[in-house]
Amino acid sequence: MSLPLEGIKVLDLSKVFAGPYCTQILADYGAEIIKIEDRGGEGGRWSKPLIGDQGSLFFAVNRNKKSITLDLKRKEGQAIFNKLVQVSDVVLDGFRPGVMDKLGLSYDNLKKINPAIIYCALSGFGSTGPLSHNPSHDVNIVSLAGICSMTGMKDGMPSLSTVPVAGAAGGSLYAAIAILMALFNRQKTGQGQFCDVSMMDGAIGLMAYTLAEWSGNGVMPQRGDTMLTGSSAYYHIYETGDQKYLSLGAVEAKFWQEFCMRIGKPEYVAGQNRPDLQEEMIAGIAAVIKGKSQAEWLDLFADTFVCLTPVLNLEEMSEHPQVLARDMIIKVDDFGDSGKEMVLTGLPIKFSDTPGEVKLKFPETGEHTEEVLSAAGFSAQDIQIFKISGVV
Repeated sequence: MSLPLEGIKVLDLSKVFAGPYCTQILADYGAEIIKIEDRGGEGGRWSKPLIGDQGSLFFAVNRNKKSITLDLKRKEGQAIFNKLVQVSDVVLDGFRPGVMDKLGLSYDNLKKINPAIIYCALSGFGSTGPLSHNPSHDVNIVSLAGICSMTGMKDGMPSLSTVPVAGAAGGSLYAAIAILMALFNRQKTGQGQFCDVSMMDGAIGLMAYTLAEWSGNGVMPQRGDTMLTGSSAYYHIYETGDQKYLSLGAVEAKFWQEFCMRIGKPEYVAGQNRPDLQEEMIAGIAAVIKGKSQAEWLDLFADTFVCLTPVLNLEEMSEHPQVLARDMIIKVDDFGDSGKEMVLTGLPIKFSDTPGEVKLKFPETGEHTEEVLSAAGFSAQDIQIFKISGVV
């Protein structure tokens, strides 16, 4: 059975997380990913914590890829890259805007070599605007995008998420979508194009619901004062008697009614959407929920469709029946003879006819240099000269 992206070749010039996660998604569904690294290997390989002698983050986002080493600062390296572009479909540029231009490898130059090439530039702020050339990390982008200001408890400091929202959702996923749309358009036109993906743009795009609340209410939403951030009794986190937590999402009136009846608070039913009663109801429900353990509450609601679920830690999540049924967590014992267990994510998209495939193969730095260059038309003698001169 073929994979949906078989035959698509991607030159991956990204490092650490956002770009590599994007190309891993493409790799899982059949694309050939050629990871282009410096001779010392990309930074994600050496970022702590380590499993064996390499960073665990590298293994999280670089499965099923090929690796070549290439010095793009040298003319010979640029010539090799240009030849690879001739036989490739996509370039993922993870550098800051302007870097590839200085190397003579801009989209305008590459499309002269291959008019069908799709060039996806993934950066913090995009190729235009006053911040376009600035470095950034996820914390900076979610702060500028307004996400951080809305995350956290009322009257407390802004909080961060364990999920790198800007990099993963605002960057990796939007970049993958951009590449797929450009490939679809190329089927109709035969032409590639430049995809300008900004993590900040993507992060702002994720704020659609909160912006709608702002628009509808006519007042600036504040941290802890919106439904999504804990202002509503029916959409809240409550602590149980055994110091665990339950999440309640009884948005629908019928679920809210059943919840209130089961916890012995029928007087709360009519006040579901009354702003003046929310704090009183939250306090009342919190007191009741602390009267039983998490397991006892889950057992009490087991025969209902009320959206009441436990707040799981990572180990509990990885063993949850729903997660196991969907093959969303892969555990590898004694990974790479390290004595450690490596926990990886499964395939988030399930296809009926062209399913993805997780191959637990991780390239060593430059492992596929000869294979890739040979496929591009370079002779064994050429490759040997490149190695001796330090170009690859």
